[in-house]
Amino acid sequence: MTPMSSSARPLLNHRLAGFGTTIFAEMSALAQSTGAINLGQGFPDTDGPEEVREAAVRALRDGRGNQYPPGPGVPELRTAVAAHQRRRYGLAHDPDTEVLVTAGATEAIAASLLALLEPGDEVVALEPYYDSYAACIAMAGGTRVPVTLRPHTADGVNTFRLDLDELRAAVTDRTRLLLLNSPHNPTGTVLTREELAAIAELAVARDLLVVTDEVYEHLVFDAAEHIPLASFPGMRERTVTIGSAGKTFSFTGWKVGWITAAPALVTAVRSAKQYLTYVASGPFQYAVAEALRLPETYFTDFRTDMLAKRDLLAGGLERAGFTVFRPAGTYFVTTDIRPLGESDGFAFCRALPERCGVVAIPNAVFYDHREQGAPFVRFAFCKRTSVLEEAASRLGTLAA
Repeated sequence: MTPMSSSARPLLNHRLAGFGTTIFAEMSALAQSTGAINLGQGFPDTDGPEEVREAAVRALRDGRGNQYPPGPGVPELRTAVAAHQRRRYGLAHDPDTEVLVTAGATEAIAASLLALLEPGDEVVALEPYYDSYAACIAMAGGTRVPVTLRPHTADGVNTFRLDLDELRAAVTDRTRLLLLNSPHNPTGTVLTREELAAIAELAVARDLLVVTDEVYEHLVFDAAEHIPLASFPGMRERTVTIGSAGKTFSFTGWKVGWITAAPALVTAVRSAKQYLTYVASGPFQYAVAEALRLPETYFTDFRTDMLAKRDLLAGGLERAGFTVFRPAGTYFVTTDIRPLGESDGFAFCRALPERCGVVAIPNAVFYDHREQGAPFVRFAFCKRTSVLEEAASRLGTLAA
């Protein structure tokens, strides 16, 4: 029997009424029940570097982080994050006032939006977007304003592109914040220097705050380049940059993320964050501090390995008959199912485990404009090579 109040008011806060069980839970359960290969949820099927795992074990044994760590994060990790930003991007941050450790990037997003938004504020976000964006904007009482990345083909290359004029037109007097994600999940788009410069000019001209989700910063391919928006003129004082260890070091269960920003922004986000988890992942923070100091060869080899896996899966998908959007970043491949005679991504993904033993995610869940995402399906390639080879073989039966 479902408990109800005397007024029969719904139990769930109305801001979250449209958010049920995530598609990831549904599709992962389907993978388990059918024995299908799960290329839906974006987590690796092998652990990251052994020396990083051993650093966590060492911290546990030495009693570092077993009790509450400092609210902003352990000094070692905050120092390592600041050094990483300076070494890679020339961005100088004070580890004591401009770095905040969070329970993964998801909490960083939630804390940033809860801290920086008032009810009624508009948030412009690139569509399709990671599903927690919509939920966090709703919890903060904000209003989502999607700007859609649209499919584009040139010289035989399929990509998703941002229309800068559409972005400019989406900003109104009620716009408080731009929520950006580059490298972009799920499309794999990496915003160019020219696009980022135009976004920076818009943010300065309209006096907007910007939250940038850059968790895939180390996964850019081919000629793509990751450039933090905070490095552009006028953006240092208005940008919250989000990073994470999970995607870079393949320890997604550790939930270690961070923000870097000007002191006033960090103070604001910390005010919200302290009432969410307060602190988390104590021993793992020490391990991630060591991970961020790994030699450049680690990051190069990681990227090279993922590039080979991208091409392995993308090639298999092309042979199976999909139109494939080879990503410039992240570890997801978006496909168009219309060449297979399909147009409903939800129906296609729910039938795929029985048809050929593979699980994927319908991109429509990442859209406000569901019809825009209906024919697109996302596959993750952050899996062992042998798993991807088997998945490509199974998907090949669709071509028959």
